[in-house]
Amino acid sequence: MSFREEHELHKRRFGRNLGLGLVLAGFVALIFGLTVAKVTDDDFMVPTQQQEGN
Repeated sequence: MSFREEHELHKRRFGRNLGLGLVLAGFVALIFGLTVAKVTDDDFMVPTQQQEGN
């Protein structure tokens, strides 16, 4: 029982899928890092509405 050799098309497709997966993982990590940095900032305050004329 021998396995057939993988077709060249599958090798190219795997390379593209791997590259796209790494790019997407990097994008998710970037967004997560920016979110964590924004939330953990000591100066982070929810803006409040100020009443004018009083």
